[in-house]
Amino acid sequence: MRLLIVGTLKGQLSLATRIAMDRGATVTNAESVDQALAVMRAKGADLVMIDVVLSVRDLVTRFEAERIRTPIVACGTGTDTRAAVLAIQSGAREYIPLPPDPELIAAVIEAVARDSRALIFRDEAMGRVVRLAEQIARSEASILVTGESGTGKEVVARLVHSKSNRKDKPFVSVNCAAIPDNLLESELFGHEKGAFTGAVARRVGKFEEADGGTLLLDEISEMDIRLQAKLLRAIQERVIDRVGGTKPVPVDIRIIATSNRLLADEVRKGTFREDLFYRLNVVHLKIPPLRERTQDILELANHFIRKYAELNGVPERPLSPDARRMLLANPWRGNVRELENTLHRAVLLATGPEIGIDAVLTPEGESLAAAGRDPAERAAATAEATARALVGRTVAEVERELILDTLDHCLGNRTHAAKILGISIRTLRNKLNEYTAEGIPVPGPGEARITGT
Repeated sequence: MRLLIVGTLKGQLSLATRIAMDRGATVTNAESVDQALAVMRAKGADLVMIDVVLSVRDLVTRFEAERIRTPIVACGTGTDTRAAVLAIQSGAREYIPLPPDPELIAAVIEAVARDSRALIFRDEAMGRVVRLAEQIARSEASILVTGESGTGKEVVARLVHSKSNRKDKPFVSVNCAAIPDNLLESELFGHEKGAFTGAVARRVGKFEEADGGTLLLDEISEMDIRLQAKLLRAIQERVIDRVGGTKPVPVDIRIIATSNRLLADEVRKGTFREDLFYRLNVVHLKIPPLRERTQDILELANHFIRKYAELNGVPERPLSPDARRMLLANPWRGNVRELENTLHRAVLLATGPEIGIDAVLTPEGESLAAAGRDPAERAAATAEATARALVGRTVAEVERELILDTLDHCLGNRTHAAKILGISIRTLRNKLNEYTAEGIPVPGPGEARITGT
């Protein structure tokens, strides 16, 4: 892991440097933001730690101007609360108090060094992919990883790197779909000063950053066909040309490419070069969608529950039997990414001893079970759920909830609520007086009811 430490803070960052090196990091020091930018242009880093005496905002702004996406962690004396808040507001990911605690430094480095989405699996369909990945990891062959969006293509790519002879060298990823075509060339190959408007200094590209290690070209099917020719030359000849440069630069990297499309189809359409396809497709790892590896669903769900319960400081609740059945029945069109987001929400929404179906919702707050059905099925399911919710409750309880929900909808306006309910304003007021006498909160005019207390 490549760590860049910016500033001195009276020697306390030197101690942080020694701790980081003891944990296996390669450390570069820079005394100023200008020097830090020069290091990033020249060789890059996986993590930047900066003394808050320097301007964190300036570093973040200048990184953004040159499309440098390396995470930044601010460091300062533990008593300087204002500086800590300002650093986070300026764009730092975390704040580490100094003098540095060895375990805290180690935790930050570990969090950056490992992929946050661990490779969790139990299903044999995924097991076959993992075994093949481990088998070919030590080779120098280019690898094409395909699968639907959210299946874990980058996670598999990181697995290959971690098992390869290049594991102690950089793993660099570039998302070809996220960078405009006119910028992708300089992102990959770097540029010389003055090569184009905004090129204020020489900057190495991802190929040079990954020298000795692995370069992941994520969603390579989105790359413009004109740039594919330059990429093919770089892979074949192991040299690159910086934008605006006159001298070829040798590179030693292994290429892993991913795509959620079938590249053979793109070749037939004429949007992807056939020779590049064969150069990349030496080994093909095809990741099955989550719905085809159902044994992984609960394994991953339990992993995400543990992860987000710890992260958010909430109890780790098990899934109820109904919630487990719902997860197994869902088609998971967004695959592992959708499952992770769903369980993250469920961990936050669950209130009882278990995570029930009422906490397993879509981003729109809809029941996961209903979300996959057609409108008629969803309407029937909603009616059934509503009827089931009334069973076991008294008429007075149902009436009270209906009145208070309607009043809440009207922001406490008694006249409007009475019209919607089809009762007189006098009857409504009498009911509300009863609820108030029982200690039940009733919203006043212009107010909404406070629930959950």
